Amino acid sequence: MVKVKICGITNLEDAVAAVGAGCDALGFVFFKASPRYITPLKAKKIISQLPERVIKIGVFAAAREKTVKRVARQCHLDILQFHGNETPEYCGHFKNYKIIKTFRVKGRVDENMLAQYHPFAYLFDTYLKSKLGGTGKKFNWNLITRLDLKHPVFLSGGLSEKNVRQAINKVRPEWVDASSSLEARPGKKDHQKVKDFIKTAKK
Repeated sequence: MVKVKICGITNLEDAVAAVGAGCDALGFVFFKASPRYITPLKAKKIISQLPERVIKIGVFAAAREKTVKRVARQCHLDILQFHGNETPEYCGHFKNYKIIKTFRVKGRVDENMLAQYHPFAYLFDTYLKSKLGGTGKKFNWNLITRLDLKHPVFLSGGLSEKNVRQAINKVRPEWVDASSSLEARPGKKDHQKVKDFIKTAKK
């Protein structure tokens, strides 16, 4: 069964609702330009109240290595997600952590470039010049269905209750990941949408 990550958590109420609906992981965005940015202190308080079974993922973009490691320790993160233009060399500095490397898709995906990275998983999201993530828009899934991938896949980008089953059937990802499409407003989840998304993904 596919696993579900609910990203862009900014408050305890949304975290509890997502966990209650059966999510497998929660994402906390430590990128200040995002409308879903959360401070490490606030994230730590939320994470301290979550069940052990829920995977806590920190999302970073163009962050200094020592900053990432400090936040990871402070918040007791299980996985680090790099959502910017981090190089393979940069990612190699986090050998003691599980890493998700994001690739924003706008055209053909270069398998040789993917092979330079050795993460726990790849995450494929929609490319928009003006946004690093949380686009609410899907990309052409055909661009990744024929790839020979050596690591698990998180599929993101405009996923909702209406299209998540189609996405799962076509791409066969290990994980689906949603954020802005499940919101009532930026940074605040619509709990019914979260519940419906998770239920549909796990059918």
